[in-house]
Amino acid sequence: MRTKVRIHYDNGHNFENPVLWIWQNAKRNIEQEVKASGRDSYGFYYDLMLKNSTFNFKFKDQKAEDVIWEKEQSNRFYNPALGGEVWSKAGWHNIYRVKPAEAIGHITEVYEEIKDLIPQENFYLPTTDVSEFQIPSLLGAHKLLDGSISFAFFHPRAAQVSLASNLNGFYRPVDYSRLEDNDKLIPLKLYRGYYNQPNIWWAIILAEDIDNSLEQIEYKFYVQGGTAGNERQVYDPYTRVYSDELKRCVVVDPTSFKWTDQKWRTPDISELIIYELNVYGFTDRDSDIPEDEQSTFQGVIRRIKAGYFNDLGVTALALMPTSEAWTYFGLGYDPCSFMSVEKDFGTPDEFRELVNTAHQHGLAVIIDQVFNHTSNKFNPLWNLIDDGSDRGGLYFAGSTQWGNRLATGKDEVDNMLIDSCKLFIKEYHVDGFRFDATSSNYTDHKLLYEIQDEIRNSGFKSDAILIAENLPNESDLNFQGYNGYAQWSDIFHDKIKALLREGIFRNWCDNSPEGLGDIFYFSKGHFAAHTNNVINYSESHDETSVKFEVESNNILECDIKERKSRLAMIATMVALGQPMIYMGQELGVRRDRNNIDINKITPDPNCPGYEYNDFYHWTQKLINLRKKYSALKITGYNPIESGQFNWVIGPWLSSEAGRNKRVIGWKTKDDQDEMLILLNFEREEVKVDLNIAYSGLWFKLADIEGVYSEDGGNEYNNLEIKDKQSNEFLLPPYSGFIYKRI
Repeated sequence: MRTKVRIHYDNGHNFENPVLWIWQNAKRNIEQEVKASGRDSYGFYYDLMLKNSTFNFKFKDQKAEDVIWEKEQSNRFYNPALGGEVWSKAGWHNIYRVKPAEAIGHITEVYEEIKDLIPQENFYLPTTDVSEFQIPSLLGAHKLLDGSISFAFFHPRAAQVSLASNLNGFYRPVDYSRLEDNDKLIPLKLYRGYYNQPNIWWAIILAEDIDNSLEQIEYKFYVQGGTAGNERQVYDPYTRVYSDELKRCVVVDPTSFKWTDQKWRTPDISELIIYELNVYGFTDRDSDIPEDEQSTFQGVIRRIKAGYFNDLGVTALALMPTSEAWTYFGLGYDPCSFMSVEKDFGTPDEFRELVNTAHQHGLAVIIDQVFNHTSNKFNPLWNLIDDGSDRGGLYFAGSTQWGNRLATGKDEVDNMLIDSCKLFIKEYHVDGFRFDATSSNYTDHKLLYEIQDEIRNSGFKSDAILIAENLPNESDLNFQGYNGYAQWSDIFHDKIKALLREGIFRNWCDNSPEGLGDIFYFSKGHFAAHTNNVINYSESHDETSVKFEVESNNILECDIKERKSRLAMIATMVALGQPMIYMGQELGVRRDRNNIDINKITPDPNCPGYEYNDFYHWTQKLINLRKKYSALKITGYNPIESGQFNWVIGPWLSSEAGRNKRVIGWKTKDDQDEMLILLNFEREEVKVDLNIAYSGLWFKLADIEGVYSEDGGNEYNNLEIKDKQSNEFLLPPYSGFIYKRI
């Protein structure tokens, strides 16, 4: 059976004599040269009658002896499903069943037309363009002030794009077998956008043409050409929320929520005491929370209002991913999109209520952005734009151990991710972000530099909190130090775990005294330039609890595990930099890594009499010491040089001051207070001389057993320094002390 087909070619290469070259398979054992049959408004066309129903083709310029070929990535494959007439573009491998649209204008012209209709409060219309052109993209679905809805979609390879929606608007007939339910198609027009190329599709639906209420409007985009399967319905990468069962995108009005946090100001990074939590696991099966609020934004809101975090003393909530993820009530590190809110947790307005309530209670809100990979199971971006750049299309570049790697560093991808950050700042009032797995192995740091420039340096939110999980740590994110990213300190966590388990941690970090000073002096010798560049932690969602970790080295004694957990907490609170704890750590729980459900954690099987309450109340008082005394949170490039910090004991000092021992101690001071910190990670007691350089009386604010009030007048807690030093001060095994000069 012969195949009759007409192939159109736009001759974008400006070939003088464009010739169609056909071959049947990879071996090119059947080849044919075809001259143009004629020309039309699109370009050249070629009429074929072939024995084979499938074939490959490309174009060349035949000029006497000279031949110029299209590049290999332009090779195209025809199959009968494409029909009897197809269109192709110079240099592209894509084949189109419909004639590709031409741009009718520039998207900046559209912006000028609608700019007076753009809400100004609690609303973000995407405008990020990291190129020199600064193009407002308008991407996504946005309700404007006059009730109309603007729809814009980025696709540089599509022939035509339509809105597939339940809107009662105007539509054109198509092959409805490709649509869902009773969707209608409303054509979008093509405009020049990024790099002044035709790549942004836009339409506006006027208010008088909309019979649906806003919350009922669901949609996708119907893309013809340039996508996997050639023609299909696709999700909007800019959707704020998905419908039930992730079936469609939903139009959302972000301006209807009534904010009451107008007086709120994001705290300076030096004021942060971070509490990392998972929305699902924090209140799951919590009998104090109504069942319908457990594992939701409302459950966290209830805890905020009850004063849990204020009583504990933390100043910032670091929420594990809140964007839509594939797993049901999981970790959240398998994102589907980046502007959306996880429906399992609640509605967008309920998330706004969480942030608003947190601000009313003096708590900053940091959200987790997973920009390094996407879910492999439900991946709306996968082959959304088939540009031949990589498996998965424009948005991807290889893979990670967690999923397909996003093509960060590519301008169009970075624009989308930065728009996500801006949207959550503007529409949800978040204070900042923790960026997941930003090591240059997984994330192009060009994106992180652009986030700094687009958000902080531009004034969009100059005080935004930017935290990177950059493991191993890299110094390029410090910028000028004070304004750099705060990185989760890998060296702090790993060294603390090695010291407490009394052995090698992760096959690289040992429990020797070497490097002990560096982890407490904001890892300055490792990667940081300023105290702002460091987040210190001994537990996180990715890491085991201290009790679980020390058991891995056969340390099972209940009282020793308890002391080690408390020592880790003290170490985290007193180290220079910003402290972070993971939910449940304030209770001294025993849990494996990635256990996100506090209320499913069983009591320690080796310590059946363990009481969480004692540990919690001690932790609560300890954290509030950090919150109260600025001398416990000094900042700067080098507090030693500024006279705010002095070492007292350490493994590199004299034998009387802890030489070769796992002990560390220092003094800090500010205009109001002076503190003395002493820590012992040894399994035996260590005697040291405290060379303070002046005589005086010091009050013990805290140790492993308790936190003490200065008002108590208990002389037992006083440390007197005579003749400028205290000889043979006894540090018990696994101990920590905080003294304040009286």
